[in-house]
Amino acid sequence: MQQTWHEQAACRGLDPDIFYPVTDEEAESAKDICATCTVRVACLEYALIGREHDGVWGGATERDRRRMVRQRRRTA
Repeated sequence: MQQTWHEQAACRGLDPDIFYPVTDEEAESAKDICATCTVRVACLEYALIGREHDGVWGGATERDRRRMVRQRRRTA
């Protein structure tokens, strides 16, 4: 049976609150974890397709993802 990207994520087993930061400094801590993750791209795509509004996904904050969505729309 093939594992899903969730099962391979560097954040697996960590406190989810880490990825719902209040400050920019907390967001950087979450991004540092994402930077080591082998499934970061799949996680980011999941958030973009699913329109996740909160949290850090695939190393990107909500603001980062909104920017990515706007760029994708411009190039589509």
